[in-house]
Amino acid sequence: MLSFKNVNVSYHSDTILKNISLDVPSGRITTIIGPNGCGKTTLISSLNKTADLTDGSIVLEGIDLTKISSKERAKLIAFLPQIRQVIPAIPVKVLVEHGRFPHLGFSRRKTKEDTDIVNKAMDFTGVTKYSDMYVNTLSGGVRQRVFFAMILAQDCDTIILDEPTTYLDIEGQRNFYNMILSLKKQGKTVLLVLHDISKALEISDKIVVMNNSEIVFNGTPADCIESHIIEDVFSASCRRLKDEKGEYFLFE
Repeated sequence: MLSFKNVNVSYHSDTILKNISLDVPSGRITTIIGPNGCGKTTLISSLNKTADLTDGSIVLEGIDLTKISSKERAKLIAFLPQIRQVIPAIPVKVLVEHGRFPHLGFSRRKTKEDTDIVNKAMDFTGVTKYSDMYVNTLSGGVRQRVFFAMILAQDCDTIILDEPTTYLDIEGQRNFYNMILSLKKQGKTVLLVLHDISKALEISDKIVVMNNSEIVFNGTPADCIESHIIEDVFSASCRRLKDEKGEYFLFE
């Protein structure tokens, strides 16, 4: 289990996270939703940048992530940020191989196991056919899958995704959500931030609602709907709809 314990983050005089405590169950999908600026990205980014914590701890399977190096954290947690400042002009396979760096020894030589893991990640995300193409020449949707393959090549049990579908078209979003559900079937723990509330309720085992730097709800999608917290936080009413394909949520 991944646990945030009394986590606080402040920049200068601004409080970004206020006494956050959260347990993320293993092998499940947990989704954080909330208005812009409420602290969602800061919370999940604190897994990668533990030095930003002004107080509290983050523990994964008994290991305090604030006490280990970034390389050791990268063996435990794979993190896909929303924004990447630089798109590298390197072949796709080379970028995906970067995901193995935390596991390589001093010589940085890849083993057959490393190669197999990279190939598996590329097959899973459907980017094998782009292996020799340069990342900076790809469309935004394909590029996102390439970066996803890179973090999957870290071969971690815990995967963190910040708005992974923001720049994808409808088909790309559907494929990405299917990959997330497949990861759950593989026993992976997935923690993600989404703006699409309806999809968050549809695919998640647990919903976390943030507002004003705090967690204001933490529970199942069904309990989230029943609590009316979405109406309070987003000023939107929610209706639950069903058809032969499943359950849907409509916000008005």
